[in-house]
Amino acid sequence: MPALSVTRSFPFPPDRVFDAWLDPARASRFLFATPDGQMVRCDIDARVGGRFNLTDRRNGEDVEHVGTYEEIRRPERLVFTFSVPKYSPVVTRVAIDIVPTTHGCELTLTHEGVLDEWAEATRK
Repeated sequence: MPALSVTRSFPFPPDRVFDAWLDPARASRFLFATPDGQMVRCDIDARVGGRFNLTDRRNGEDVEHVGTYEEIRRPERLVFTFSVPKYSPVVTRVAIDIVPTTHGCELTLTHEGVLDEWAEATRK
């Protein structure tokens, strides 16, 4: 499975965008959230070796998104493992790279090991 990369620009400084990935209050609003779901758990142990669990309730079912942080270099790089045990035993790897731009920053998400059926959702 090849790596999948997505790049987005944000009108915010790199540290603000980086911190949103590790702050439970902000992360629970966008990480793995679905339009019809409700985030019912957001545990983030933001340190190398620390784990996260974001649980989205979808149609009465809880879907856990879990992983372990492998690299944290604020505000430029975040690397973590990722899995959704309810749907697959596969553990993938995600790298977030953030670079400053004139009007904020650019974030590139590279997801290694994405199953074909999840590739399009990852691009969004």
